[in-house]
Amino acid sequence: LKKTIHPFFQKNKDVIFDIDWQGTKQIKEKRFEFKLISFFILPPSNSILKERLKKRNEDSPEIVNKRMSKAKSEISHWIEYDYVLINEDLAKCSDEVVTILKAERKKRDRQKFTFSFIEKLLK
Repeated sequence: LKKTIHPFFQKNKDVIFDIDWQGTKQIKEKRFEFKLISFFILPPSNSILKERLKKRNEDSPEIVNKRMSKAKSEISHWIEYDYVLINEDLAKCSDEVVTILKAERKKRDRQKFTFSFIEKLLK
């Protein structure tokens, strides 16, 4: 809900959503006051994805197979995202996300203080 995440934005905090491509599309279409930076995180291979799903021990083999068949449809939406990462190693992939978020924060249009700062320099 918007009211849940709004306080984080007021404090200039990043909010991470773990959502599918449909949820990402909805957020993009609503044009909230925050800037969406989207990541599509891929498994290194189909076989590794299947092993990861099995290791969770949350789903029956039938559900794992159903999720695997759905994965191909999900993966086909990778082009709609700003960044695409391959999650070969969770720590490395997490570090890449943090690096990208830090770089995104340095973009000129996100540095609200820049205009007044530069005005002072040019006086």
